[in-house]
Amino acid sequence: MKHIVEFCANNAAFGTDQIMNRLKEEQHCEVYEYGCLTGCGMCYMSPYCLLDGETVEAETAEGLYRRIIELIAEMDGNAE
Repeated sequence: MKHIVEFCANNAAFGTDQIMNRLKEEQHCEVYEYGCLTGCGMCYMSPYCLLDGETVEAETAEGLYRRIIELIAEMDGNAE
């Protein structure tokens, strides 16, 4: 099953653009970038994305990447 990961272009200042590129290499992810995810200012507060429609946040872009991978593993029943 492929998971949909959506990013806000305005959130790239936190380094989410690098996370997007890493996730594009993952076979179980479809990655999209939009001008706005209608998070009403979330993109200016912290790194975040939508994973299968649910908001995922972290303090850093690297933390966001780890959290996304962790959640995908849990969803797929592969939690470590």
